[in-house]
Amino acid sequence: MKKLHLVSLGCPKNLVDSEVMLARLEQDGYAVVADPAEADLLLVNTCGFIGPAVQEAIDEILRLAEYKRADP
Repeated sequence: MKKLHLVSLGCPKNLVDSEVMLARLEQDGYAVVADPAEADLLLVNTCGFIGPAVQEAIDEILRLAEYKRADP
């Protein structure tokens, strides 16, 4: 079974959007895992309306990218 890890950043609408994405991906055969190191797919759902949110998103993407560099 394919495994995914999702990080949702930003407003409550992003959280709702993330829940919709997770439900769809689970229907498509993905299992959600809490540990990004276990995931085959890493998703970040975010927005970029304000500067600090953009930086938070960039930081999170770079953090998650380290998992794939360690285990491509």
